[in-house]
Amino acid sequence: MAMGLTFLAGMATGLGSLIAFMARRTNYRFLSVATGFSAGIMLYVSFVEIFPDGLAALTMHYGSQRGPWYNVAAFFGGMLIIGLIDTLVPAAVNPHESHAEAEARPLHDPTASPPEWAAVFSGPKRAADGFHDHRRPDHGLMRAGLFTALAIGIHNFPEGMVTFLAALEDPSLGIVTALAVALHNIPEGISVSVPIFYATGSRRKAFFYSLISGLAEPVGAAVGYLAILTFLGGQGGAIPPSLMGFMFGGIAGIMVYISLDELLPASRAYGKGHDSLLGLVAGMLVMALSLLLMK
Repeated sequence: MAMGLTFLAGMATGLGSLIAFMARRTNYRFLSVATGFSAGIMLYVSFVEIFPDGLAALTMHYGSQRGPWYNVAAFFGGMLIIGLIDTLVPAAVNPHESHAEAEARPLHDPTASPPEWAAVFSGPKRAADGFHDHRRPDHGLMRAGLFTALAIGIHNFPEGMVTFLAALEDPSLGIVTALAVALHNIPEGISVSVPIFYATGSRRKAFFYSLISGLAEPVGAAVGYLAILTFLGGQGGAIPPSLMGFMFGGIAGIMVYISLDELLPASRAYGKGHDSLLGLVAGMLVMALSLLLMK
């Protein structure tokens, strides 16, 4: 069940890519509310459910003195890991970077001309707001596309572990976590398609690579889980409760980082007025009611 939820959440990237290619015009208000909704779910479940679960497990194993310190260290360690990955992935291929309408329009409108990159990148600033350097290189298009897909795949590995471990510990928690990840993967699928399209010049390859990048989530979950069982697993192949405590602290840090650094800025960039806030509050409310009903 945990792997199935992780797979479905990852495949939402392909759904976003389909929207990018088939919709006549991208519904940015929907994307704003959806990403805000996802951020609300992630923030609420991180602070109300996952972080306390990690604290309880570590306090039980290490005592009331060291346990809270280890939980906080795991929390900020998770932030550090996803922050380093974000730093290493260029903004142009980062799946959580929002793209301007002019960049996305050629995906669903074959008659649309690509932006005038020389004009976009001229002037005192490196680029106009919302634009990224997607100018096609003179050679190595396939290599550029593969690098883009690889960078996005690496970025998605931690998200797969987040969904998988949450579902492994508590199926009801895994369902709502998978929902949050899936919702934020829809606009991610659009963002994935843009740089790959400009790198390869092929809509088919852009869709294929964006779909494959979503598979990085279940693959990352499987690789991470097998590594944990192989090197750190307890008797009978179970994950020791103390290790789950550390991982829950790290998961909470990763989800909070994704929400604050990526989802909320993207939600505000896509929407107007209070769309972002409405989505955020709605996500928290749905998360709160879900947890109460599933107890």
